[in-house]
Amino acid sequence: MTTTVIPPAVRPPAGPAHRDGNVLRWLGAYTASMIGDNVFYIALSWAAVRSGTPSQAGLVMAVSAVPRALLMLGGGVVADRFGPRRVVIGSDAVRCAAVLTVAALLFVAHPGLWLLALLAVVFGIVDAVFMPAVGALPARVTGRDQLARVQGMRGLAVRFANVVGAPLGGLGVALGGSATAFALAGLLIAVSVPLLISVRMRETPPAGGADAANTAPAGAEAVGPPGDPDGSPDGVPARGDASGPHARVPEDGAAAVPDRPATAWRDLRDGLRYIRGHRVLAPLIVTIALGDLGFVGPLNVGLALLADRRGWGASGMGLVVAAFGAGAGAAALLLAWRGTLPRAGSAGAAALLGGSVAIGALAQVPGVGAAVGVALAIGLLAGLSGALCGALLQTQSDPAYLGRVTAVAGIVSLGLAPLSMPLTAAAIGWWGTGPVFAGSAVVCGLGGVVALAVRDLRRAELPR
Repeated sequence: MTTTVIPPAVRPPAGPAHRDGNVLRWLGAYTASMIGDNVFYIALSWAAVRSGTPSQAGLVMAVSAVPRALLMLGGGVVADRFGPRRVVIGSDAVRCAAVLTVAALLFVAHPGLWLLALLAVVFGIVDAVFMPAVGALPARVTGRDQLARVQGMRGLAVRFANVVGAPLGGLGVALGGSATAFALAGLLIAVSVPLLISVRMRETPPAGGADAANTAPAGAEAVGPPGDPDGSPDGVPARGDASGPHARVPEDGAAAVPDRPATAWRDLRDGLRYIRGHRVLAPLIVTIALGDLGFVGPLNVGLALLADRRGWGASGMGLVVAAFGAGAGAAALLLAWRGTLPRAGSAGAAALLGGSVAIGALAQVPGVGAAVGVALAIGLLAGLSGALCGALLQTQSDPAYLGRVTAVAGIVSLGLAPLSMPLTAAAIGWWGTGPVFAGSAVVCGLGGVVALAVRDLRRAELPR
């Protein structure tokens, strides 16, 4: 008789996440991948500008957003079905291979814009599965009580990647053109793959955990995470396992009865039904959506137009952007250090309301110095709100649905919110910066109002 030895599941670390080697390996992989992304977009924009007209270059830069927005819900299903770790590893491997292939082609020839557009589409397709998996992965590498700290550490990694990635991309272009910058991006993404392979996964907690009281009423079909009875990696049940997300659990406590065969479409519907019936997640995603819709336009294209009209110049705009980044980094550092904040739901709502007021005030300040101070406040408040909302999203979600939950939240942030940028620019041309910034502040503030109005979200707490 053959004996199968099942390795023990990774237990939550006894100490804080910033001292856990498993979390640090994941964070190193994530940081390397994000720096590679920043270098990639510098290389892509430079190559597109050198190969075509400004309008063609803009089209190349925007084309990746289409498949990302259209396919992200499906990407959430993929992440939950196959496990976030293997999806992230596969996504990074595909992105690395695609970027290095384009770098090699650019070293020997000049294929033109079609190759750059194809690469952008490939990145958009891969991002549609990569981003939900990245959102679902922290819950598999640490305990629930450390997820808020990990969210802060992840925010610091994003800020670091933004600061370091752009100069590295510029250096690569300066040394050897777009081909060298693409090669550098591919190598940075490649670094993440062995680090991710070395990351150990926690056992997925059983269904009906801490968030069970927030989901659909009793008597509904019980849908929970797989139980790993066969030692399958990443919490993926074996074929025919009756403990997966589509097992119907009888109310008398008998063994689970396999339901109809799971399909991707059914997984998607189950995920949307789970979010809709959750008393915290549903209003939380609305809060995140309103905050992003009110934030993205003014702080991107609106800020450039504001700086131009005020005569601040590129250097003044750079100072304002830097102040915002410093504030957001400070908020992430606070959460990474503290690990949790009391009354997280109310604190996130209050920070979002304060940030919305600061967004409206930014269009009213005359000088660069005052704008830098207001931008610092926006970064701190919006960064704190975003970090708390992200941490609540992680801790309130059943791990079996976290990929789909992240996908729904990401569709607004990465798909719908960027569409507000051209609308913001057009509206500023019609009505000026003051009314448009004020209107965006109202939209952003509505997110805070929703969070305060919904009792379960207002009272939501992060685990200690």
